[in-house]
Amino acid sequence: MVMLPINLLEKSLDKHVLLVLKDGRTLTGKLSGYDEFMNLVLDDTEEELPDKNRRRVGTLIIRGNNIVSISPV
Repeated sequence: MVMLPINLLEKSLDKHVLLVLKDGRTLTGKLSGYDEFMNLVLDDTEEELPDKNRRRVGTLIIRGNNIVSISPV
């Protein structure tokens, strides 16, 4: 089932999501906010590194035009 991005964001507030960015990075974190441009605020964010380790990043604001995909974890 395909879901509109804004509907997915609304259902995912205060839940963990997985993001894939244009530069190939993968981030997971708790979605704490978004706006109409799909700019996201993630808390407790971790970045998956190429060697399969994770790096804690903390709170991030990600511009919507850098996001390739969003999926609930």
